[in-house]
Amino acid sequence: MELLLVLVALVAVGAGVVVVGRARVGRIEARAEQRRLAEQARLDARRTMDVVLAMNDRDFEGYVADLCRRDGCSDVVRVGGAGDLGADVIAFLPDGRKLVIQCKRYAPHRSVGSRDIQTFNGTARAEHHADIPVFVATCPFTKPGRDFAAKHALVLIDLDLLGFWNTGSPLSSFFALDITRSGTHKRPKPKSTPKRPARRLPPTRPGKAT
Repeated sequence: MELLLVLVALVAVGAGVVVVGRARVGRIEARAEQRRLAEQARLDARRTMDVVLAMNDRDFEGYVADLCRRDGCSDVVRVGGAGDLGADVIAFLPDGRKLVIQCKRYAPHRSVGSRDIQTFNGTARAEHHADIPVFVATCPFTKPGRDFAAKHALVLIDLDLLGFWNTGSPLSSFFALDITRSGTHKRPKPKSTPKRPARRLPPTRPGKAT
């Protein structure tokens, strides 16, 4: 009888180990699937940006203004031009806070550094009295730039985050992001122009013997 009880206990322990093991594997697979879906969403958002990258500066500013209107902003004005002091778009959130947005349509392999962000921070707050300065760029921000933005409560939207904004994420969803960790951190390599194959000359015919 005792032997039977021992065997039953061993079977129960073994079954428990199997269940725990399967649960652990299930959690690992679930986390992997979440990472895969997040990466796929990022790539899908990025693919939709080809049209945006083909815009000129004025059209890009208008596009950002349209996204603000879509997300419920009022009194949206495209200001960009000579003497705009860094304000390409000005808008007001539904709660009344004032947005001042600078738009930079750069090639994706370029970057926006700390100096540009510091300059924008000064003009957005001192000249335009922004409650929330927002810097939108079609390229990455450097680490010093992101660190400065985090310290001074600027919102940075790079190419990846712009892709999510473009596909439906509300502007307000970017306000609480840890900008030192979110978005793109590495500049993509510029697209290289494919080299044309060397032109082959036709073979020279040997001269006739005289």
